[in-house]
Parts: sequence; C-alpha cells; structure tokens
Amino acid sequence: MTKAILVLGATGSIGGAVTRVMLRRGWQVRAMVRDPARAQGGWGDDVMPHWVQGDAMLRDDVVRAATGVDVILHGVNPAGYRNWETTVLPMIDNTIAAAKAISGARIVLPGTIYNYDAATAPVIDETTPQNPPGRKGDIRKALECRLTDAAPEVPSLIVRAGDYFGPDAQQSWFAQALAKAPLKQITYPGRTGIGHA
Repeated sequence: MTKAILVLGATGSIGGAVTRVMLRRGWQVRAMVRDPARAQGGWGDDVMPHWVQGDAMLRDDVVRAATGVDVILHGVNPAGYRNWETTVLPMIDNTIAAAKAISGARIVLPGTIYNYDAATAPVIDETTPQNPPGRKGDIRKALECRLTDAAPEVPSLIVRAGDYFGPDAQQSWFAQALAKAPLKQITYPGRTGIGHA
C-alpha cells in the first residue's frame, strides 16, 4: 500500500529535499503552497508532487490538504524568517489540528537548535533541558511543547540539526554567507575561534 505525505514548505530547502526523496521512494506527495503554478516552475524534469493551493496560516486549508495522508512534514517557516511571534505558533496549531482530524497521522518537524543555550549545553540529546537564549528559541520551545501536549493522540518526530548545507539550501547561513555557490572562497563572519551553532 502506497503511503502519503503532506509537505508544508515544499518550496523551501528542507521541504523541497524531503519532497524529492519521498517521490523517489514511491510515496504519494501532496505539497501545499500558496501559488501552485509558481511552485511548479522550479521542478524541471523531476517527478512533481500533487500541488495543493493553501496557506499554512489557515486551519481549514491545512486540514483539507492533509485528508488521507499518513505523515505531515511541518517544514514551513515565516517568509524571510520574519514575524515569528505571530506566525510560528498558529501554523503548528493548524498542523496539529489537521493531524487530529486524521487518526494516526504523524507530524515530522525539522527541529532547530535555537531551543538550547550553547554556553550551558554544548552537546545536546533528547534529555537536554531547553533553555533558549533568545526570542526565536523561546518560540521554537513553545512550538515543541505543543507537539508534546498533543501526544499521544498526535504522534510526532523532531529531526534536529543546526545549519543545512547543499545546492538547494536557500535559507542556510552557511550557504548565504560562509560558502556561497559557486564556491570560490569561504568567508568567516567573526573572529577566529568563536564557534557558530
């Protein structure tokens, strides 16, 4: 039986990469985007997902798009990483509502390390307390708490990493500033010896 996934954020770095992998693995992929015609333009000759028009800020759109899927990838972020205070939590609430409407649907979240303070937790695992040092970390911690609160009715999986790097990583600090493509030089943004999470 073919499995189905709804990808929120299919035009982004992580969502796009997951979409392509799942298509290659034979999954039915539904990708919800605000403008399906525009989204299709960047896919070239790749096998494309089934594009669904919708907005992650609108609960009815997310619930409708998720009907019949096994997994929802919550790979959506505020445009340009702006307005986190007003968008991040409503979007995850809509994803949770969609998963609740589908018995057994799992939410997969690309997690960040904003939730942790490198000064107090240089190495993290699933038991490390989340003590975010900034506002984005506070918001991401609240987002993850909502997933915890939704369990066990809504199963979820958080895949946590720092910066992402690759040919399609559009919003990666590494790709935008340190090692711009085509790679001709590497720019270090600070003093030597000061780490970046």
